Amino acid sequence: MSDMTFERMISQMTPDMYESLKQAVALRKWPDGRMLTAEQTELCLEAVMRYEAETQVPDDQRVGYLEQRTCGAAASGAGVSPALAGLGQDVGRG
Repeated sequence: MSDMTFERMISQMTPDMYESLKQAVALRKWPDGRMLTAEQTELCLEAVMRYEAETQVPDDQRVGYLEQRTCGAAASGAGVSPALAGLGQDVGRG
């Protein structure tokens, strides 16, 4: 697929098409049950990510989003003791 065709596809993608591609990537199969090839998965994922960037989908709704958590402390990890963070433990010794 040429870049121009891919760019045009992204610009013409509807929210329903986006959701369908997102589901296809997650399940690794098309809505009719056929499995996606590795190349199809890669292209669909790229299309989903480009659509999200261009339509400014909120970060927490984007594919691959992971919420940052650190033992109930600030996302920076400030205030987490070394013991809670597991630092300084020799896991090789029991």
